[in-house]
Amino acid sequence: MNRNRTRHALLAATAALVLPFGLAACGSDDSGGDKSEGSKSEQKQSDKSEKSDKQDSGDDMAMDTFGPACASVPKTGKGSFKGMAQDPVATAASNNPELSTLVSAVKKAGLVDTLNSSENITVFAPTNDAFDKIPKADLEKVLNDKKMLTKVLTYHVVGKPLGKPELKDGEYATLEKQKLTTKGSGDSYTVNDDAKIGCGDVKTANATVHIIDTVLMPPK
Repeated sequence: MNRNRTRHALLAATAALVLPFGLAACGSDDSGGDKSEGSKSEQKQSDKSEKSDKQDSGDDMAMDTFGPACASVPKTGKGSFKGMAQDPVATAASNNPELSTLVSAVKKAGLVDTLNSSENITVFAPTNDAFDKIPKADLEKVLNDKKMLTKVLTYHVVGKPLGKPELKDGEYATLEKQKLTTKGSGDSYTVNDDAKIGCGDVKTANATVHIIDTVLMPPK
């Protein structure tokens, strides 16, 4: 009888010692599994959010622009709004086929480095069609006269950022030292009364670009 009682007492004591360790081990496994699953879920959510932010960034750049010609800008690639925002202004312009004549003129005048290294400038960029409005003989004369070409091109550059609010009724000194004027409302703006902004507020790494349909000529 005493032997049986002793045996039962030993079994009970052993069970009391083993049971907590078993429960602790089970609790540890469950906790680890939940933590791992939660971490994976959080990582997927983070990746999804980051991808969404990148897409929104490109969309925001397009939404900030204005003017009827903006619709013809490529949606992707170096010539898109997002692509142009990654490069300084002269490089960004070279990726837009509608600005190839301007880019060639900038290269002839030796202004690529000047434009690319300037900070927070505004460039009124004439399209190829804008240059085509100039009689061919007159255009060739300007393109082959570096001093005159530099004068004309720097007249298209203002040394500070000009967004839509500043275009409503403004007068601004250019890098050529003479002033140009802007006016308009809504999504319709002109420069010096003649040049219409076809696509405005295009961002590059160092400049705000307004694409215009007429070449600006210095007053004198």
